[in-house]
Amino acid sequence: MRAWRILAAFALLLAGCATAPAPTPTVRPPGPVILVAIDGFRPDYLDRGISPTLSRMAAEGVRAAAMRPSFPSLTFPNHYTLVTGQRPDRHGVVNNIMEDPAHPGVVFTLGDKAVNLQPHWWNDAAPLWVTAEQQGVRTATMFWPGSEVEIRGVRPQDFAPFDQKMPSAARVDQVLAWLDRPPAARARFFTLYFDIVDTAGHIQGPDSPELNAAVAEVDAAMARLLDGLAARGLAANADIVVVADHGMAPVSAERTVDLDAVIAPALVRYVWPPGPLAGIAPAPGQTEAALAPLVGRHGHAECWKRADIPARYHMGAHRRVPPVVCLADTGWTMTSSASPRRYPIRGGAHGYDTEDPLMGALFLAHGPAFRPGVTLPAFDNVHVYPLLAKLIGVTPAASDGDAGVLAGALK
Repeated sequence: MRAWRILAAFALLLAGCATAPAPTPTVRPPGPVILVAIDGFRPDYLDRGISPTLSRMAAEGVRAAAMRPSFPSLTFPNHYTLVTGQRPDRHGVVNNIMEDPAHPGVVFTLGDKAVNLQPHWWNDAAPLWVTAEQQGVRTATMFWPGSEVEIRGVRPQDFAPFDQKMPSAARVDQVLAWLDRPPAARARFFTLYFDIVDTAGHIQGPDSPELNAAVAEVDAAMARLLDGLAARGLAANADIVVVADHGMAPVSAERTVDLDAVIAPALVRYVWPPGPLAGIAPAPGQTEAALAPLVGRHGHAECWKRADIPARYHMGAHRRVPPVVCLADTGWTMTSSASPRRYPIRGGAHGYDTEDPLMGALFLAHGPAFRPGVTLPAFDNVHVYPLLAKLIGVTPAASDGDAGVLAGALK
């Protein structure tokens, strides 16, 4: 009888366990995902003791030893790579200055909005804000190359025309103003762009007091962003990814390669003005055969036919790549009297070999989606795109990125 009672009690216990309600899982409501670009920010700037906010974010979240830019290591190509996951040879923004054989006589430059806001320059790839808007996820861009353009018929819900004179703090305040909207009208994915570190690096150089002051100003702007998120009750749910497009190398007027000594100026036309790199086509009345003297090593620079650019640069197939591309050694500058645009040799420059540590870019990530205290090995910047798509919950477009590369950064 005693054994029977024990069995009966055990059966009742099992029945109670079977009918007890399962614990309710903790669900984090979707918070904002903010992609911050600090133009020209090398990863080692974070170790100068002048960026307490960014350094704390890196310590509490994820930091990469370096992020390698895509070739060429220039601003527009790499900003578009970060939001498309495609290398410049695929997405088509192959330089800050470029031409397209489909639009002869038209030159794309950073300062000519009448040209650079035309969709055909950007339509070869869909940036993340286009893909997100097409899938019902609202976006807002506080400056980003291409974000003012109606790409494939789509613009971000909110965007601001680029104004370099706009102070860093005001840029943050615009993002916070967009976050003040009711949740149903609020964007999920934001971009925020700062250019002053790159500007200081170009003018005064990467080791200058002026560059350090620019880093400190951007760091203060990031503190303003975090404080604004906290004041709105969004800090616990906000995921922030901070990137740069490229690094910066010191340059000198004493380190130049005169391309006029390599090939007669009358034979060439510079599609990409000489500087750290150059893109060259035959002058009117000449054929590509006239460019033969360019091919090869010339002191501190090397030139390749478009089809022979080293494979590691992933460059040469796009229609906008000139017949010959030249690349100077890091810290050297190519010059030519045949170029109507002269590259200013001041304190610093980029555009060099993407594997050179001086061209390395910052990557850090902070927020509830990320593991704390993680340091990633160096990786290519194409892998940021699938990470962002996962964070905002959209199906990414086809890209050169691999979601597995940064999977270790996520909880």
